[in-house]
Amino acid sequence: MLSIVEHDYGTPERTGEKLVTLTIDDREVTVPEGTSVMRAAALSDVKIPKLCATETLEAFGSCRLCLVQIDGMKGLPASCTTPVAQGMVVHTQNKQLADVRRGVMELYISDHPLDCLTCPANGHCELQDMAGVVGLRDVRYGYQGENHLESKKDESNPYFTFDPSKCIVCSRCVRACDEQQGTFALTIQGRGFESKVAASQDESFMDSECVSCGACVQACPTATLSEKSLIQKGQAEHSVTTTCAYCGVGCSFRAEMQGEEVVRMVPNLDGHANHGHSCVKGRFAIGYATHADRILKPMIRKQISDPWREVSWEEAIAYAASEMKRIQAKYGRNSIGGITSSRCTNEETYLVQKLVRAGFGNNNVDTCARVCHSPTGYGLKNTLGESAGTQNFDSVMQADVIFVIGANPTDGHPVFASQMKRRLRQGAKLIVADPRTIDLVRTPHIQAQHHLKLRPGTNVALINSLAHVVVTEGLVKEDFVRARCEVDSFEKWRKFVSLDKNSPESMEEITGVPASEVRAAARLYATAGNGAIYYGLGVTEHSQGSTMVMGIANLAMATGNIGREGVGVNPLRGQNNVQGSCDMGSFPHEFPGYRHVSDDKVRSLFEGAWGVSLQNEPGLRIPNMFEAALDGDFKGLYIEGEDIAQSDPNTQHVTAALTSMECIIVQDLFLNESAKFAHVFLPGSSFLEKDGTFTNAERRISRVRQVMRPKAVYADWEITQLLSNALGYPMTYKHPSEIMDEIARLTPTFTGVSYQRIDELESIQWPCNEQHPDGTPTMHIGQFVRGKGKFLLTEYVPTAEKVNAKYPLILTTGRILSQYNVGAQTRRTENNRWHDEDRLEIHPHDAEERGIAEGDWVGIASRAGDTVLRARVTERVQPGVVYTTFHFPESGANVITTENSDWATNCPEYKVTAVQATRVSQPSEWQKRFREFTETQESLLKHAAADAVAAK
Repeated sequence: MLSIVEHDYGTPERTGEKLVTLTIDDREVTVPEGTSVMRAAALSDVKIPKLCATETLEAFGSCRLCLVQIDGMKGLPASCTTPVAQGMVVHTQNKQLADVRRGVMELYISDHPLDCLTCPANGHCELQDMAGVVGLRDVRYGYQGENHLESKKDESNPYFTFDPSKCIVCSRCVRACDEQQGTFALTIQGRGFESKVAASQDESFMDSECVSCGACVQACPTATLSEKSLIQKGQAEHSVTTTCAYCGVGCSFRAEMQGEEVVRMVPNLDGHANHGHSCVKGRFAIGYATHADRILKPMIRKQISDPWREVSWEEAIAYAASEMKRIQAKYGRNSIGGITSSRCTNEETYLVQKLVRAGFGNNNVDTCARVCHSPTGYGLKNTLGESAGTQNFDSVMQADVIFVIGANPTDGHPVFASQMKRRLRQGAKLIVADPRTIDLVRTPHIQAQHHLKLRPGTNVALINSLAHVVVTEGLVKEDFVRARCEVDSFEKWRKFVSLDKNSPESMEEITGVPASEVRAAARLYATAGNGAIYYGLGVTEHSQGSTMVMGIANLAMATGNIGREGVGVNPLRGQNNVQGSCDMGSFPHEFPGYRHVSDDKVRSLFEGAWGVSLQNEPGLRIPNMFEAALDGDFKGLYIEGEDIAQSDPNTQHVTAALTSMECIIVQDLFLNESAKFAHVFLPGSSFLEKDGTFTNAERRISRVRQVMRPKAVYADWEITQLLSNALGYPMTYKHPSEIMDEIARLTPTFTGVSYQRIDELESIQWPCNEQHPDGTPTMHIGQFVRGKGKFLLTEYVPTAEKVNAKYPLILTTGRILSQYNVGAQTRRTENNRWHDEDRLEIHPHDAEERGIAEGDWVGIASRAGDTVLRARVTERVQPGVVYTTFHFPESGANVITTENSDWATNCPEYKVTAVQATRVSQPSEWQKRFREFTETQESLLKHAAADAVAAK
């Protein structure tokens, strides 16, 4: 039977140069100072019984099962809480210890149901195992006295149950919630016999502060906390290690399987990004992969008003290829293009951009990174020399001050947020720059030293005022700058930020942040030791997104916070493979590895490998595709795993462009919003159905492993290959590993990457090449990738999106923990129990002015359009600012966002939209049209299913 974990040495690892030698059961053992006796024994293959101890949690010493004898020490100490000492002699087995352990186990079993054969944990219950280990054969106390056997089970959580009758009050769940997750939602209530685990104020798990990360379930040594899927399906018979397909943290999981059915997803203790932790999405929200909404047959139609027709793969591919050829013959080579996905693998993304460049014969390829982190690539490339973050996640544990700018890690990147909170509880200082009061500002045992609650759209003004303090107060790390950076660029930058117009006092009127707070935050970041910056879409999705990224890099270089652990510039990527989609050459101006298409040497390399001539001019970006479509010049689009009709700004503009095209090919799991405008639907595969790799926010390349056959016959890379072959450009890959081998041959930062090497190291952070055969956890050590770091001037330019009497409020957008991006995956899971609609957060002052109460329907109008959402009245937002999420298509969040974008990359300015909010009683006109159109498209889809049944 499948074991619960690969290994468990009982207590956490200790590291250090000082070693201690002791004797355990006549075996000499040498371990680092601070190691527990339990762990030292386990490392020497001596297994001491335990229940409350696990290596993911600090020792607690409550179960009294791990008692040992130590020469010269009184009593029987707990081996989990006893540190090793030089010359210590430990005995783990003798009659006295055996008798005591059996006695302890008798007490546990006397108040525990004897239903092992029907228990979901049967066969992997630690209590059951330890009863066998200590040789328990009888329970002398009987079951007639007072007990907890009739305690009521809590089944409120959709993913797991809590059965207190099986609880041994070992506190592992409480400690996991505290130490791993950092939510502190569980506690031990009462004393003595009355002791019990309680969620929040003795509430149900669903009504409590629990965030359903699963840490408590993972930690539980009995069936007290059990996954409902395990209860329903029984235990797994094999497991496959793979990588989560949600956010940019890239958690490693073991998919525990019965044949081709997933029983549960268990976070991998050896996962380098997550270290055995998880969140509600990655751990539990995988039901979408087998949801009834999935389309499993290819479909085609002539017009979007026609019913869909299910066809064979051969017919669908042939039709798609013929339409693309027809369009190019009629409108020219540049009349078609493709969009890659940040949810697909590196190999699949690489093939799509290769298909566009070599098969379509143009560079009209772009990716959803256009609308999120394209300014990161531009800003970091121009300052530091590489379009990626500088650190690994573990680096945060060496940070002395953590500066979070425009990111909400607890909702967007929850597993990394838990690690960050752990460091903050250890004493690191926190600065938050965000228009909203995000959870990190004040959460259990954590409070930000400074919350710079700036007005949306004033990021650059804030970063310049922070830099002004660093420069004018003599806080520049002069030796670092002189040795590592272009001095001329630094002197120009120093002169610029020193100007009085950039002072906190001058900028206060613009940012709304008190000058004293800015000065204090700047001093803290510059002088605390190791300063680490983590930022998100609140930095990039602005008209000055690229400028702000450069401003962050400037600040890090000026203070010497680059090139070692505990520091750095760290973009928190939103989707599972945003980094990878950029690495693979998904932008119209760059080949894989961020090399410009106009570079003759680089282009010649790819021409030689691909056997075709390639264009030397950049192709169309996504916004350019829309404009060209409306102008009648762009007529065909291949979209793999992306939903531009929901995710891109100014929805009505996007859908008008889609409507004007003659052939849209959508390759996805569901009939998403973009697919409703499509003429060809090619059913894609989930991450469970294919092999490949994802690259997370720390440049970590991790394996995605197939755990079940593709439900629609083909993996996504195979579909792209079929389309390419039908278009006349041959692709003959037999496995994704061959695609990665080609990537490695053509991309300098990937030359040492292969599936074999990833399997050996478990994951690799690029660059991985001859200089860095094991990868590069920390970049820019010694020197920057570009040689010398370059300071760039960051003049604050106010956004063109301004408030006025008609639109007096600023709308900003973001995401929430339980939902993911456009919601196509999470909306088809029980995560809707926490968040089943997008709501508008509005400050009490603004709500009162407009007669808006909690739960009222509110009309939100902008220059682009209007929609209706229900109100959430909260002081999380500041007066004059409203906020919403964008997870539900019917909410129309992007109907009201405008086409304003970053000056360098066209990344949309989602974070700043001037709006008015009014109390209303009915949906907007757009929402009415949306519902009618959706009903029509769903009926056309039903025609396809009905015709298929009739044909049989």
